[in-house]
Amino acid sequence: MTAPPRRRAADQDAAGTRLDDAALIERSWHEPEAFAALYDRHAAPIHRFAGRRLGGQLADDVVAETFLAAFGRRNRYDLRRADARPWLYGIAANVIGKHRRAEVRMLRAWARTGADPVTEGHADLVDSQVAAAAVQRDLAAALAALPAGDRDVLLLIAWADLSYEETAAALGIPVGTVRSRLNRARRKVREALGGQDPTSSNQELDP
Repeated sequence: MTAPPRRRAADQDAAGTRLDDAALIERSWHEPEAFAALYDRHAAPIHRFAGRRLGGQLADDVVAETFLAAFGRRNRYDLRRADARPWLYGIAANVIGKHRRAEVRMLRAWARTGADPVTEGHADLVDSQVAAAAVQRDLAAALAALPAGDRDVLLLIAWADLSYEETAAALGIPVGTVRSRLNRARRKVREALGGQDPTSSNQELDP
């Protein structure tokens, strides 16, 4: 008995090779249903990012609006960019920007109570050396006090794990502006936390 042919996954080419994001978006120009595979790849991390900033309920709305906007703009996507994460996080950052007051309100509540209001928690933001409630309150207060543009840069790098170049592409700003905003934001966080910076990564701050 002959086995039935293996069904090709939505994000694979005819040879079974996994398509990169750009190729998947290009396919969706002619096969709109292929865009669902891009959602499957990236919706969960974008939801976590939005949830950290706004809470779970608004995160659902952010993800839905982000991918709806991305679908509508997919014909204008730059196919030279194999990884669509900066594009998607840039859209998500714009959507989150509509909820600035909710974000700051949530951070200030965290700063007052020391209780993280996001149900998924921020365990990966603060390590064991800075896990005390007082430090978390200071961190939340510092994040709430940052200008929106500085907070966007800091959190895209610290929470979404984007590079400087990817953050610049996401926000549509020069890399030099990313560096200056990041240095300023981290300096304010360090000042608020007595020299500690739980948002820092392995990337160097200096050019």
